Amino acid sequence: MNIPLRDPKYLMKLPKLGSFHQSKLSFLRSFLSEFKDWQYRRDLFELNDKGYGRAIYSFSKKNKTYSLVCFANEISDEERSDRVIATKWDASFALYDGIPSKEDLERLAFNVPKQEAGRLSYKELTLSRANKSVRIFDHVVENLSQGKQPDTDLLSKVGYLYRTTAVYGSGKFGLADRFRIKNRKEIYGPFRLEMMLVYLVRQFTFDQVNHLAKHKNPNTSVELDLNICRNLGIGNSTGLGMAPFIVNHPILLNNWILARETVLKRIREIEKTSKEEVNIFKKCLVRSLKNVTNWHTESDFQNRKNKQLTEDLEKFIKFLNEDFSFETAFPFNRIYIWAEENLSDECIEYIVSIMMEPYDEIVNPLIDKMSSEEDEHFNIPVNRTIEELRNILEKRYSEILKIDFSKDENNQNFWFISRNKEEPRLASRHDMEGSNLEQPLAIARDIKKLYEAIYTQKNSLKIGKFLTNNNHLRHVVRRAFITEKFPYAEIQDNTIGSQLMPIDMLRLKLSFFGADKFDPRSDKWIRICMFQGAPLPADPEPFDNHWIYNSLN
Repeated sequence: MNIPLRDPKYLMKLPKLGSFHQSKLSFLRSFLSEFKDWQYRRDLFELNDKGYGRAIYSFSKKNKTYSLVCFANEISDEERSDRVIATKWDASFALYDGIPSKEDLERLAFNVPKQEAGRLSYKELTLSRANKSVRIFDHVVENLSQGKQPDTDLLSKVGYLYRTTAVYGSGKFGLADRFRIKNRKEIYGPFRLEMMLVYLVRQFTFDQVNHLAKHKNPNTSVELDLNICRNLGIGNSTGLGMAPFIVNHPILLNNWILARETVLKRIREIEKTSKEEVNIFKKCLVRSLKNVTNWHTESDFQNRKNKQLTEDLEKFIKFLNEDFSFETAFPFNRIYIWAEENLSDECIEYIVSIMMEPYDEIVNPLIDKMSSEEDEHFNIPVNRTIEELRNILEKRYSEILKIDFSKDENNQNFWFISRNKEEPRLASRHDMEGSNLEQPLAIARDIKKLYEAIYTQKNSLKIGKFLTNNNHLRHVVRRAFITEKFPYAEIQDNTIGSQLMPIDMLRLKLSFFGADKFDPRSDKWIRICMFQGAPLPADPEPFDNHWIYNSLN
């Protein structure tokens, strides 16, 4: 059986993309699989009795070492903020390439706590900062100091002790440019260094609460139970700064989606499943239900989605138990078709993720294909013709060409860059000034403009000649020719319309990171949890390949 890949015009709609969940392709999971055999060490831990100071953690293998340098800082409650524009944080971090010298450590101590106001070097790979979830952090320290473990029901509602507010890399603020390190096999997967930083920060949070509890009451304190540690992650607050990334990196977006769709296609083409494969699928499905029921949010939007997901999962499990047999031919194809006919997008994409769990041999070869060399496709083929371009637009963008941008609701918003922090923002063009500063992120509208501009042009006209008089359309001409080769490169939706939910764009990217428990705080920023359930760096337990479905319950 040859199952086609899902149609981009169906898949690449924002509500659909905003229903994606983590999977075995997610970057934090592929990072852990790659580094599970590396030697982990805590090389330095110099915190005072208030928990302030510095620490270093590292992963090493053969002649390679990556070191996380941590600085725990004293700040007041009034100075603590999740805003990216904050200037002070409870802790700040840099991932160092190798083993830092004393001189490096002093240089980093001066610069890293300042974050954007500091200056890093090519020796540093990533940079981040984080704030305590104060209520949970203090609860854990207080209980441990009294010889008790913390309340796991309370912990499960939050899922972490610290929240990061940004993780920077790829040359920002003087960090190493990607070209220096991109060919290292162990970090070839997207955002692997960022995932390493977050993972080691997680361990720092456990060591810090243990340290504080011991200093608070040396005679009675206990350390945080390892099982509780495993089931705590790292939080993150993310705003609109993440949304333009998936528009500005079309080939990378294609490669992420294409890997996922290729895995789905190959699983649906499996004619017979083994008992072990079926057991893994069912086990992960059942374990995952605890994650759903522990997914707490105050967002009405997300609670409606969660409620629908829970109801759909109950319906799906009933179908598996009463009306389905894995003895049938192509069982996962039957499951997928049934899901399409009976379930919401949220649950369909949830099941797609769980279908991957038994199939390392299908998933793993595609992980290395999720990076991209986008500059190789930057040049516009100027000798192609208007006829060829028109055919691409009509084939690849047929849904977008139907949008009437003369209507206010289809042209409501504009994207711009804030003056103070140079961060992406979204505003109503009918209520605010500044649309003259609009960023080129309204791809659907600009594709429509391009189509209208070439509609009356001669078929034989060369693209290069067309662009001499239409330079303002160069960015979408380039995108059209990219989409010709990379079918999932484009969001097939209107990113400036009145129905836009920006968090769909955030969630798409975060799902590939491996984030869980999405908690929208508005339609423009969201809190998430990462690495909840993950093994510890020096875990005495065997590595569990399906750790993401662990739960505090």
